[in-house]
Parts: sequence; structure tokens; C-alpha cells
Amino acid sequence: MFLRTYLKLSKFEYAVLYKRFYSHRNILLLTERGFFQDLFPDTAGPQMTKVFENSPQTIYAGFDPTADSLHVGNLLVIMGLLHCQRAGHRPIALLGGATALIGDPSGRKTERTELKRSLAEHNLEAIKNQLTRIFKNHEDSSLWDDKIHQRPLTRLKLVNNADWYETLNIIDFINQNGRHFRLGQMLSRTSVQSRLEAEGGMSFAEFTYQAFQAYDWLHLLRNYNCRFQLGGSDQMGNLMSGHELISRAERKTEVFGLTLPLITNEEGDKFGKSGGTAVWLDPEKTSAFALYQFFVRRPDAEVEKLLKLFTFLSLPQIETLMREHKKEPEKRKAQTILAEDITLLVHGENGLKQAERITTALYKGNVEGLAELDCKEIQQTLAGATLVELLAEPDVTVLQLAMKAKCFPTEADAIRIITAGGFYINQKRSQNIAEIISHGIHVLRNGLTILRVGKRNFYIVRWLK
Repeated sequence: MFLRTYLKLSKFEYAVLYKRFYSHRNILLLTERGFFQDLFPDTAGPQMTKVFENSPQTIYAGFDPTADSLHVGNLLVIMGLLHCQRAGHRPIALLGGATALIGDPSGRKTERTELKRSLAEHNLEAIKNQLTRIFKNHEDSSLWDDKIHQRPLTRLKLVNNADWYETLNIIDFINQNGRHFRLGQMLSRTSVQSRLEAEGGMSFAEFTYQAFQAYDWLHLLRNYNCRFQLGGSDQMGNLMSGHELISRAERKTEVFGLTLPLITNEEGDKFGKSGGTAVWLDPEKTSAFALYQFFVRRPDAEVEKLLKLFTFLSLPQIETLMREHKKEPEKRKAQTILAEDITLLVHGENGLKQAERITTALYKGNVEGLAELDCKEIQQTLAGATLVELLAEPDVTVLQLAMKAKCFPTEADAIRIITAGGFYINQKRSQNIAEIISHGIHVLRNGLTILRVGKRNFYIVRWLK
């Protein structure tokens, strides 16, 4: 593990820390990390502890395939399932192939656009592959060690609720389950109240969502003895509906819910949004480098909390790391460990190596590193960069290149900014407007030139022969 090397811990010392803090079945210990916002029922803490300690439990979390990728906002729920798995419990990821067609109203001011069945199936397959990859990355990487933990991981179980709803008659569903719901309780949910008071109101389809999610839990209880549900804080209403249905339909069975906190940045915006755009877990939508940089750039005020939520480091390890970080905050040691562990989890060893290689090439003046990247990698890395194709010609000057690539609106602007030091070729400042563009210096061996104006305006030049 990167942190073990950084903190100069012996393998024995590292093993002691892990065994001490991650060999316990009671996942409620994660409360010390700020991991849980609420337990349901709210008085069931001691009972939940006893259940966890007595035997391995089955715990599920749901993911509706409303998009073809999960995003950083979903990562905390995934971390919750991984913590359950590490503690020796059985995790289930429920994919809402059916419920995604209805649309969860939780946390929304308006109704979702209707999702076509074919698109839902496409999204579901993509998310299924994504979850499988993340859990495999966790098991195969240095984030988990069978020898230290002295037990293998229980495999993630993936289920799709369309499998049981497709054969369920609506009359039978209402007859057998509908009588267990109380309309007053359903209307009292925060997600329902906020929508009923909104101008657009709430459709019947959305109102029934809580009933279907409640039945999901009942189905998992009956088929997998799943007594625990894990979800975001906005899922409390749906979780309560499931608890109430099970309490009436299966009177002797006690079930429990755990909700995770909503994470926001310093400005109070929802975590994982960058300029209004989600940071995705799919490398085709957000590259490994972009994910890595997202966490490297977290402000000091956020990093300790994020280490507790998004890494498997013990609290003593995090305390040690933060003490070291505060001595030299400009080196961003804590942010780097955070970015390394998350990129390793989401994109695996190869993704982390790629992110580190690109970081070195872009930010440490390594021209050889830039030359090893292909055009697609650079485009993914420099999201929003303009791609320009130019015919290779002799004796092209820096000024002419800048104008051909349309880096500046006028030649006067180009001369002023370039001579002032605001123009870069392959991440090196270029101030001589008359310098001739040459291979090996300005044109990399991959046939590309990366231009930058200021800090973040990139242009990728692909030279044509």
C-alpha cells in the first residue's frame, strides 16, 4: 500500500493496524469516521451491534440505471458495500432495471424524463460491469490482503429487480402487498411532501416508487435473508417504507436501515459536480487522470473528511498522515494518497499508473512523458481542449502556429500574451514569437503538439503529413 511505504511502517506494524481496525464484523464502528448519518429504527443501535457480531449478515444497496455510468456521488454507497464485505458480510448490489422506468422522486423538484426500456437495459449492463470492475480492483489490488485479514472476501451478488417484477401480476402485487401500506405514512414522506407542494405536483407513477422499493427489500429478505439496507440520506423515506412493509408482512423478522451522509464541498454544492458536470466512474466519460486530479485538487479543509469516507485507512493512519501533511501542505501529501487510493479502486493498477504518468508529463515538464501519450489519451485528459489538424510546413514560427491553431482572436493579442509569458508549447513557456517550430522540440514523436494559453486553455495540434 502506498501509505505503508510513505509512513515507513513495517509489514508487521501495518498488519496489526489492519487486524485491529478491520477484523470486526460490527460495521457500526464506521460511525467514528462520520460514515453513517442515521440508523433506522433510530433506537436499534445496540440490537444491530448484536446482530452484526453474532453472524455474517446480508446487506444491500440499490442503483437505478438512469445513466450509463455511476458518478463520484455514488461512490460512498459503493464504499459502504465494500466495508461490509471487508467485515465478512455478504453484499448485494440491486440494479433497478424495473424501478428506473418509474423514477425515484427523492431529492428531485421535477419528474424525471421517461426512460425507454432499451436505454435502461443498456445503462444497467454498463453499471453492472462498472460495479464488477470496482469490486475486482479492490480485491486484486493492495487495498485488500487475504494474508493480513486472514479470510477471503465474500463475492458481490448482483441482482436486477426486473427479474421478479416481469413475472409479478399487478393485481396480485396490490392484493398481497398493497394492504400493508398506510396512505398517511406514504404521504408524510419528505420526498412526497416537497413534490406535492411544488407547482408541477407528483405523478402517480412516482408516488408508487416507494412501494416498489419496499417490495425489493422484502424480496431480498425472503430469498437471501437480507436484513440490512444501505442508502444515501435521501433514501430514508423509501427505507422506512420497506421497514414498514416487512414489519407487517413478516412480523417476526427485524430489519434495519443505515443511511450515509450527503457530501458537499466548501460552497455547499453536491459532491462530485465540477462546473455543473458530474465526475463519472466510467473512464470513457471521466478519465483516470481527471478522477485523480479531482481528488488531488481537494482543498485542505475537505481532505481529512474525504480520507475517512473514501479510503480504507484506519483512523490512526489518517491522523498520522494529516500531521505530516500539515508540516508541508504545499506538497499535498494527503490529497495525493486520497487520489491514489480512489483511482486504484475505480480504475485499477493500470488506470492509476496512467494517471500518474500523465500527471508527471503535464505538470512536471516531462516532454518525453507527453510523447508517450496518444491523441485519445490527451483528449480524455484535457477535457474541453480544442483539437486542431494542421498540415506540416517548413519554417512555421511560434506566432504563426498560435494563429493557425486559433489560440488568439487577433495577432496583436497573440504577440502581447506570448511575449508576456502566457503561452506554452508542450507545457514549456514559449516567449519568442519568431522561433521556428521543429520536430523533437515542438512536435513530439507521437505527431502532436500541446499548446496552452494561461492556466487551463489547451489546444491539441495533430500534424498531418
